[in-house]
Amino acid sequence: MNLSMTLAIALGGALGSVARWIMSNKITHMVGSSFPWGTLAVNVVGCFLLGVVAEGMARSWNLSPEVRDFIRVGILGGFTTFSTFSLDAYTLIIEHKQVLLGLGYALGSVALGVLALVAGLMTVRMVLP
Repeated sequence: MNLSMTLAIALGGALGSVARWIMSNKITHMVGSSFPWGTLAVNVVGCFLLGVVAEGMARSWNLSPEVRDFIRVGILGGFTTFSTFSLDAYTLIIEHKQVLLGLGYALGSVALGVLALVAGLMTVRMVLP
């Protein structure tokens, strides 16, 4: 196991997790907690940023493996959250018996995540040669 890689990912994960917590809480305080807007926003933003990072790295950003994984696996892996998304969908569908809203959230999250990733890729393609 590579210690510098492990430390880079651990530090990135800590930063990403704190950023997720801050953003999700701010959104929840702004719009309320009746729908998981904070988790949805975090995951869509994270997908967009991953698209930007992946395309930037593929085109011209010459980063060390430690920096690449610090960003992708650490920061963005800690920032986005499939487990919270899953719990939110379960809570809407099973606990609150809002099946259509829960299914809409689940399908919308996946669709918006993929669209955000593509938007990130396309953004970098327009900016970098």
